[in-house]
Amino acid sequence: MPASRVHSPAEAVARVGASDSLAIGLGPAHPIKFLHAMGERDDWVDLNLFGALLTDLYTIFTHEGVHYRSGFYGPAERFLRDSGADIAYVPADFRRFGPVVEALAPHIMATAVAPPDDDGYLSLSLHDGATVDELHRCGADPERILIAEYAKSFPRTFGVEPDHPHRLHIDEVDILVESDAEPVDLAESPGTDIDLAIAEEARRYIPDGATLQTGIGAIPSIIAGLLADGPGGGYGVHSEMFTTGLMRLHEAGKVTNTNKGPYDGFSVTTFAAGTPELYRWLDGNAAVRFLPVDVVNSARVIADNRRFVSINGATAVDLWGQVAADTIDAKQHSGVGGHEDFLAGAGLQLEDRSLLCLRSSAVRDEGRASRIVANLAPQMLVTTPRHQVDVVITEHGSAELHGLSVPERARALIAIAHPDFRAELEAAAEQMR
Repeated sequence: MPASRVHSPAEAVARVGASDSLAIGLGPAHPIKFLHAMGERDDWVDLNLFGALLTDLYTIFTHEGVHYRSGFYGPAERFLRDSGADIAYVPADFRRFGPVVEALAPHIMATAVAPPDDDGYLSLSLHDGATVDELHRCGADPERILIAEYAKSFPRTFGVEPDHPHRLHIDEVDILVESDAEPVDLAESPGTDIDLAIAEEARRYIPDGATLQTGIGAIPSIIAGLLADGPGGGYGVHSEMFTTGLMRLHEAGKVTNTNKGPYDGFSVTTFAAGTPELYRWLDGNAAVRFLPVDVVNSARVIADNRRFVSINGATAVDLWGQVAADTIDAKQHSGVGGHEDFLAGAGLQLEDRSLLCLRSSAVRDEGRASRIVANLAPQMLVTTPRHQVDVVITEHGSAELHGLSVPERARALIAIAHPDFRAELEAAAEQMR
């Protein structure tokens, strides 16, 4: 590769106009050194950025004249919002990020990639997501700029040929940046005794040979550990996010991905985040394949997997069965992501299950609060509607809502609420009739 093709982060930033538009993918797709270098400029007039789930506090988002639209909040977005930065949430699930960025048609697209191989291909590494099509469109348009930042620590991962190759070619790229960036280190949380109790209850719903989807956090990690150490096996993986816990399930020999339905023979994901150990394990590992989110999160594709079990969290569930998972106290906390997709997909076949795991209560400044509530509004917004919900699990047991009437749902949910709040919830249910 000619040396002239490789640029420094500062050189790449110099190609961005003071008034411009730029989009990045979610989390692990972020070109880290390029974004940090953007913060060193102070001449921004009207810079519009679209992205999701920042994995670092980039100062570019604190500058005047910089406007950031995010499809998913993480700790960085919440900090920026509370600090007065110009940040706005774009309500959309993960699949809809694709149409959103296509409609925006930003002048510049930027992404993280693995180092080029001998044929000039750049693996999209830890993220295929919703931006892959727009990356190719940008690269093919002479009026737009495609920036790709590579670093040795970003693993070379694979898609599914021929339709989803999960890579760019250097001939598509306008600015190729070399850096020493490290992917985000998302350490595993050990969890608490309450989390363990919830995980052990969830374990009862996972049969041998199940195809699994797990979200982020202590409870999915503990569940993966229980499965790895337990007697079962023959599992498949079809998960929006690939985690360190799912790697450990592979390492335990419990993942076979045989006869699971679509995409037999390997685990399927659209992005990965976890520990450095996970990234080393993924490098050159064809046991995991990265596909666009509109494939991975398709309810029909999800349902076609054998004995599908989705495992996700929530911030609260009300007595109607409505789920809040992205707002707390009427403020944006995270995002929709694939929450509803996986609950919907797992509800299309009798043998499938979707598990919503949450602690029955939370301790806040004003004291303990129930996470099983009478009605979500107005404190929280609905992430997933009641008709998608199957099993809700707390440390006090399970409420199997599928097929229950409205009064039966309320009674089942009250039974797994924190004991301190059950009488209050029963009174509310009676009042709501």
